[in-house]
Amino acid sequence: MAKTTPATQALVKAKAAFTLASYDYDPDAPRVGLQAAEALGVPPAQVFKTLMIEVDGKPGCAILPSDQELTMKLAAAALGGKAAKMMAVPDAERRTGYKVGGVSPFGQRSRAPVVLDDSALGFEAIYVNGGARGLQVLIAPGEILRVLGCKTAALTR
Repeated sequence: MAKTTPATQALVKAKAAFTLASYDYDPDAPRVGLQAAEALGVPPAQVFKTLMIEVDGKPGCAILPSDQELTMKLAAAALGGKAAKMMAVPDAERRTGYKVGGVSPFGQRSRAPVVLDDSALGFEAIYVNGGARGLQVLIAPGEILRVLGCKTAALTR
């Protein structure tokens, strides 16, 4: 697997401190983030998934623990809107330049406002997709906030 992706290039360019972790991606896993956590031997709450959403018809990006479900009302409010829904897979892939299962918040083809679930602040570092299926980036929440210029909010109930 290539360790250089648009995500890792963006992190290097931003002079972010991070490490890479790879695992055997299972395309048949019912929940990719949970499979990643198990493969990496870490709690599912420390492996964060990247979801592309639409807030009032505009693109957005939510980063939340892999063992949680996104609460659309909370995501919409965090990104300054009233209603949110999942972005269609073809739209998410075209917009980000990544395949679903490998969507990273870093190095997306077209930037969208990002919100990080505030539970990330309880960890010294979290795993976030590195831009390829089976590739994770271990990075401090503060680095995510700095690199992406995003904010934190509660995204789950």
